[in-house]
Order: sequence, then C-alpha cells, then structure tokens
Amino acid sequence: MRITFRGVRGSIASPGKETAETGGNTSCVEVDLGADGRVVLDAGTGLRGLGDDMMARGERCDVAILLSHYHWDHIQGLPFFVPLYVPGSRVEIIGGASGVMSVGETLVHQMRAPVFPVRLDEVGATITTREVRSGETFDVKGARARTVKLNHPGGVHAYRLDHGGHSMVYATDTEHYACVDPQLLTLARHADVLIYDAQYTPEEYGGKVGWGHSTFLAATELARAAGVGRLVLFHHDPTRSDVMVCEIEARAREAFARTVAAREGETIDLGGGAAGRARSPARVEGTVAA
Repeated sequence: MRITFRGVRGSIASPGKETAETGGNTSCVEVDLGADGRVVLDAGTGLRGLGDDMMARGERCDVAILLSHYHWDHIQGLPFFVPLYVPGSRVEIIGGASGVMSVGETLVHQMRAPVFPVRLDEVGATITTREVRSGETFDVKGARARTVKLNHPGGVHAYRLDHGGHSMVYATDTEHYACVDPQLLTLARHADVLIYDAQYTPEEYGGKVGWGHSTFLAATELARAAGVGRLVLFHHDPTRSDVMVCEIEARAREAFARTVAAREGETIDLGGGAAGRARSPARVEGTVAA
C-alpha cells in the first residue's frame, strides 16, 4: 500500500509561490495496491497530474475512485483526467448517497453545457458508478473498504481501506464534535495512517462553527484515541502559506508526535516506510494567522 498525495488543499486550488512547497491542488490521494490495482480518494484538481503520469508511463487505466462527497473541490479534476478520454480505460466511481442526485447523475451534471464542452457519455472510457451507505463494507481493487458518514453540510463519507495487513483512513471535510466522533473512532482504530481534515486552527474555528471542517487539535485527539500509527493533516485552507502549514505541523506534533502535514508529491509506503519526498521535522519561522 503506497499512499501518494496528489492534491492536499481544501475549498479551491491555491497555486503560487507562497504555497508551492505544500502544493495548491485540491483533494486527491492515490493508493497503489500493487498487483491488485489503484484506488483514488477524491477527484479534486490533483487528479489531473495522476492522469498525466499514467499516460506518460503508457499505463492502462483501471482505477476505482472513492468520492467523499460532491462539492466542487472534490470532483472538479475528473473532466481533466486524460485517461477518461482513452478507449479501453475503466473507471469505477463510488460515492455516498447525497439525497439529491445519484453518483452518476451528479457527474453528468458537472460535465454538460454550458459549463463544460464534453458530456460524460462522450468520453472513451468505460465508466461505472456505485452508491454506498454509511456502515457499509465492500471490496474494491483487492482491498476491504468500510465507510461511515461524517459531519459536513450536504453529507460526507470517510473510508477505511485494509489491504495486505495494512490500513489507512481518509476522513476529510468533517467537523468535530465536543467529543471524539464515535463512528470515526471505530473506523480509525489502530489504522496505520489517518488522513484527517485540519483546515482550521483552534483560534480560527470559533468563527467557522458549522462550516463542516475541523482543527489540527481535534485531529490529534482522534489519533491518540484511535491509536493510529501516523496522522496526516489534510485539506489545508487555501489561504495557508507553506510557513503556516509548517507551524501547524509543529504545533500538532506537540500533541501527537507521529504527525505530518500532507504535501503534494509525498508518498507513504506502508510496505517499506516513508518514500517519495520524505521530510524530517522542519524548523518553523513565522506565525499562524488567527
């Protein structure tokens, strides 16, 4: 199980010199399961780079995409995923019930006039969709997946993947409660990696209650309670500079030492330790915006 961060921002892409080290693309995490295949968590703008890399390698596309929910920053990369247009590609898209549209209807809605020039039924890939409900367990690309609904306007689902003796949990766009979310605690129990929404600092959160996002402090509380191996702070606010991300990372490590901030291009290899652009704890200068 190799976890590569393709997009780590929340709300809207934020390119620029102040965000270049962390990355500016929106939510997309690639999970390589070796011979069993590839699972992608969310289809934000980071999905475009994954597609480009697959094309450059001449790799046949056969992926499953698990969508946490259908807000723009989590689906807007799909129309720019080049393998989608290649005959012979196979893309299964799995998401939770929204109560408004089915998974397929939502994606068709995104790719039609006047907002996009190519309809979903005009692409070359074979696309299948599947809807899952909170508490469901299902198989995907050789992994065992479990999902629970979390706390976000319009609904959101977290996923746990277990494969080859390793496990990871993806829980973005969720707002913490006064106590650790019991459903998420059960889902994350003893996971090797927990990827968790940490869009706000505790100082910022007071003005953001009800917006559907969490803090790095709530992330560390969950990580300790669940006994996870590693916590990854995710869904960085688009206004968060690289310096600010580093300081949040340092503050979180005071509460849970095995914490890193998600950064584009970095890989966690659960078969052999950290890989990719692995980092040591950074010396942080500057302050976090309150």
